[in-house]
Amino acid sequence: MKQLKVFKSLVKDSLDAITKGSKKYHLWMAFLTLAILIGMYCYSIQLERGLSVTGMTDRVSWGLYISNFTFLVGVAAAAVMLVMPTYVLKDIDFKQAVLIGEGLAVSALIMCLAFVIADMGGPSVLWHMIPGIGVFNFPNSMLTWDVIVLNGYLFLNITIPFYILFRHYQGKEAKASVYVPGAILSVFWAVAIHLVTAFLYQGLQARPFWNNALLGPRFLASAFAAGPALIILVLAIIRTFTAFKIEDKTIKKIAMVVTVAAQINIIMLVSELFKEFYAPTHHSESAYYLFFGLDGKTALLPWIWTAISLNVLATVILTFHKLRNNLKVLYFACFILFIGIWIEKGFGLIVPGFIPGPYGKIAEYMPTGIEIGVTLGIWALGALIFTILAKTAIGIETGKLKYKK
Repeated sequence: MKQLKVFKSLVKDSLDAITKGSKKYHLWMAFLTLAILIGMYCYSIQLERGLSVTGMTDRVSWGLYISNFTFLVGVAAAAVMLVMPTYVLKDIDFKQAVLIGEGLAVSALIMCLAFVIADMGGPSVLWHMIPGIGVFNFPNSMLTWDVIVLNGYLFLNITIPFYILFRHYQGKEAKASVYVPGAILSVFWAVAIHLVTAFLYQGLQARPFWNNALLGPRFLASAFAAGPALIILVLAIIRTFTAFKIEDKTIKKIAMVVTVAAQINIIMLVSELFKEFYAPTHHSESAYYLFFGLDGKTALLPWIWTAISLNVLATVILTFHKLRNNLKVLYFACFILFIGIWIEKGFGLIVPGFIPGPYGKIAEYMPTGIEIGVTLGIWALGALIFTILAKTAIGIETGKLKYKK
């Protein structure tokens, strides 16, 4: 009963904290709310008319929604780059940022699930994924494995920070014996969620563009570059607009993680390009379409070459120690790296897998306004959830939110 009383107090104090703030904070929350409402309106049109209002067809059946899902799985997995040094290796420099990283993972996973629902056409078909009720097809289906690992990782990233914050709210230290086993498990689980997602694509024999042994490792490399890059940008905003102080050395250590992952990502990209173009086969047509166009179809050329340019530029900047230690330059590099990987891992990975089709037909894909509206609404939902989680966590960690006995 006592713990329930403390929980009720925590909920009450959290609601009080997230409804108060500066003018900039309220404008930010209003902007996110407006974007969510626009997304809901676009989604209502999709529910009424079906997926025909999107740019997807029977030839390109995965588009903007699954592109964002794939990318956000990596953002969620990247929280492990803070969890492992903090909880496993006892690196205190990461301790300030780890709860923020786990909050980001929770937001990313919720967005992942929202994008899956949007791509399925509507929530009414979700019952198919419920074990014992729908056709779950476990363990044969890679999709069911993906459902299990994503929801399991979401559970870990909710319960571990909640336990720590719940103890801190009461003025007590969290017991390592309680949360460290879960933290260690989350390290392996983070790798699993991205590998399983990669296996989901690799297992489709009719899509040779995805039949690449490097797909799984490259998923991890790009995730451990884009995710921590986003964490750096978020930490920069938090330490600018809140009382939660993040030291420079914390950001610089995370920057090292981003640098190494970005370099590995570029090396793997070069390896893939060599394999596709040095001795091309009929199965290289998707890569040709992506990078050079095919039969006059060039819809993805501006996207992929922009992505590669941003990735290379960001990696070069991060590689030089002097540039990386300049925080303004670091933030710029992280921003363009995040955008570059978002494009490359979205449009540059998902769409070309369907073009050309099994019979050689080229049907290009571009998202419609409805898709873009729904996508922006889901991103706004994720940002709103993260803002709420971060404001509560910061309040507890700075001592502003305390349990009053």
